[in-house]
Amino acid sequence: MKNEYSCEGTILYLLTFLFCLFLSGPVGAVKSDVPISSMSTTQDDQTAVAVTIYNVNLGLVKDVRDIKLGIGQSELQFMDVASQIIPTSVYIRSLKDMDSLSILEQNYEYDLLNPEKLLDKYVGKKVKLYMKNYYTEREELVEALVLSNNGSPIFQIGDEITYGHPGRIIFPGVPEDLISKPTLVWLLRNSLPSTQKVEASYLTNGINWKADYVVTLNDKDDRSDLAGWVTIENRSGTAYKNAKLKLVAGDVHRVKDRQEFRGKVMYAARARPEEEQFREEAFFEYHIYTLQRPSTIKNNQTKQISLMSADDIPVKKELVFSGAQHYYRSQYGEKMPQQKVEVFIQIENKKDNNLGMPFPKGTVRVYKHDTEDSLQFVGEDSIDHTPKDEKIRIKMGDAFDVVGSRKQTSWRKLASDTYEAGFEISLRNHKKEDVNVRVIEPVPGDWEMVSSSHSHKKSEAFTAEFNVAVPKDEQVTIKYMVRMRF
Repeated sequence: MKNEYSCEGTILYLLTFLFCLFLSGPVGAVKSDVPISSMSTTQDDQTAVAVTIYNVNLGLVKDVRDIKLGIGQSELQFMDVASQIIPTSVYIRSLKDMDSLSILEQNYEYDLLNPEKLLDKYVGKKVKLYMKNYYTEREELVEALVLSNNGSPIFQIGDEITYGHPGRIIFPGVPEDLISKPTLVWLLRNSLPSTQKVEASYLTNGINWKADYVVTLNDKDDRSDLAGWVTIENRSGTAYKNAKLKLVAGDVHRVKDRQEFRGKVMYAARARPEEEQFREEAFFEYHIYTLQRPSTIKNNQTKQISLMSADDIPVKKELVFSGAQHYYRSQYGEKMPQQKVEVFIQIENKKDNNLGMPFPKGTVRVYKHDTEDSLQFVGEDSIDHTPKDEKIRIKMGDAFDVVGSRKQTSWRKLASDTYEAGFEISLRNHKKEDVNVRVIEPVPGDWEMVSSSHSHKKSEAFTAEFNVAVPKDEQVTIKYMVRMRF
């Protein structure tokens, strides 16, 4: 009987031992699954940074740092990241040995320290209030309990409740869950005994770029010089020191709505770098421009860098007088609205014209020297992404000395779906030189020209186009009748 109890006790002991062994893990297992240390890294550890900026208010940051990590499992606070970081885009890897570093958890801490949040954390806790006694001109210290911070803090001082206290609030410390700057926190496992070279890459909003171009016309408006500038605006929440900079031009699709770039418009002075600063290359369905030197981009900074320059570029100036489709559906005798003759300049982006580099979309500002050789602004327009061998067309404004007017001279209904309309267009040139005016008439439906005082061409299915020479100080009148079916 005694041996039986002894045997049962032995079995119970063995079962208890095995159960404890099961809870503690396999024999010989390294107990590094529990964090053994917590460390932080800042920009002081940074050895390189690369920034690729897209013209849709988006940037890709690659931050390389040398960090000494302990063997096993630890927590790393990766500080000095962009405050507009997209946390789900973060990726970290070891540049020394990819298999030596693995990420178990990732957190983005953005509960930033400010007076309001600090007070919120101390609701239900005691603080000290300093208040100046105007009679003794001394500051008096009072201990208070923070009852609430909804709009304005409410304190309990002794047995009394007060709010709107004029004194300074003294806090005993900063709560652990409040941080001074956005921080990435990783729970990671490291097996490399030497210093790790870690690259953290992430996308961030709040950084954008666009192109600005300065065109300087010659006296005859048939040649120009051009300077292209990159305008970068950084509102991402951090600085990028001595960064390798790349710019991507193209309409990159994003899931959320694009945020419009509303940077400061700066006048880019005419300057010529000793050599081209950006190297351009095709990239996927876009174009990428790589700056051939490091550049520092400060937070809340607008920076301009020279992109391109070219001299003696052929320019074509156009005067355009356009109609509207609803004119052709009006009855005879209706007064036509006042119209302007528009002015455009056109540049062909060809190598023969000292160009041929893809133009990122942006704003073109045009200048010209007056008779006193003083540079004057004469117009601006936005352009879309323009590949090589395509045309860049810039609207300058409306002509002052070339005037156009029109009137309807006839209207006739020939059938339920067929009409005839007659028009008379007058072009008056008050300049000191002859001009050519391109008249564009957007005729609707299936149409044919019945009669016309000037030759025309059907440039598009619904467009009749006249190219009219108007001598100086003279008037030229175009008369035509068109038959339409719609």
